[in-house]
Amino acid sequence: MEIPVYVFTGFLDSGKSTFLQSTLEDKRFNSGERTLVLLCEEGEVELDSSRFSGKNVTGEIIDDPSLFSPEYLPALQKKSRAQRVMVEYNGMWLLNDLYDKMPTNWIVYQEMMFADSGTFLSYNTNMRNLTVDKMQGAQLIVFNRAQKGFDKMAFHKIVRGVSRRAEIAYEYSENDVEYDDIEDPLPFDKEAETIAVTDMDYALWYRDLSEELSSYDGKKVRFKGQVVVDRSIPDDAFIVGRQLMTCCVDDIQFAGLICEWGRRSELVNRMWVTVEASISVRKHPCYGRVGPVLSGISVTPASAPEEEVATFY
Repeated sequence: MEIPVYVFTGFLDSGKSTFLQSTLEDKRFNSGERTLVLLCEEGEVELDSSRFSGKNVTGEIIDDPSLFSPEYLPALQKKSRAQRVMVEYNGMWLLNDLYDKMPTNWIVYQEMMFADSGTFLSYNTNMRNLTVDKMQGAQLIVFNRAQKGFDKMAFHKIVRGVSRRAEIAYEYSENDVEYDDIEDPLPFDKEAETIAVTDMDYALWYRDLSEELSSYDGKKVRFKGQVVVDRSIPDDAFIVGRQLMTCCVDDIQFAGLICEWGRRSELVNRMWVTVEASISVRKHPCYGRVGPVLSGISVTPASAPEEEVATFY
């Protein structure tokens, strides 16, 4: 049986507990379904089951991420006979600590991040890897305790540097919420005959390609990248991409795409090239799943970009 999972993230005192409480008090959401609530940190607000029908809700404290295991989590669900799971997540833990250990039938239906607008910028400066971790998968990011007239653009840019899909909300009071409507056009023209991606926009393009894959099917693109060839790649193809940094040096990873090209023998590992190619969305052995497959139109040697590591800023 598929178990829906609702994950609420954010740092201590960011409003997660308050939202969890109000959600369980809402009869439109809590109409008697057996619910397992995993409480991963102790905040100022404690869950008060007297304010909702608590008989169907089982709370379990998880005070160490090592408790997330393929054995322990199903045991908790079985004991509570839960039909769904809600997680108030510890802001100091990485989400993969949970997601890598979840049972295969636990499906994340919604992930929301909460942040105190008065402290978020400081957290983002000093613990960037943790804020990025919470923003990149969230469908909704709520900045609460906001003050009228504050600089929303600073918050908007930080979120959009990580995710273009997340909705952003600014909560001034319990009944006064404003949704972000700042237009954020892409720095390249997706409707052009050939999408021209500049060196500085590779990270934004790669993320948009990942998030809006179907919209690129049949498109043509031109960009600069580094060649990867090895025995695991078919003889008529190579991987082209760039090192990409999301938040800090520690998270740099290669963001590449498979490119079918009959003249691969002319290419040398790690050389820089300018690729013009058409994109088809289909399954490829190198991905092991459906993904963007480039069909090379031209592949020409190029000089390295001024900044070899692509970033979102």
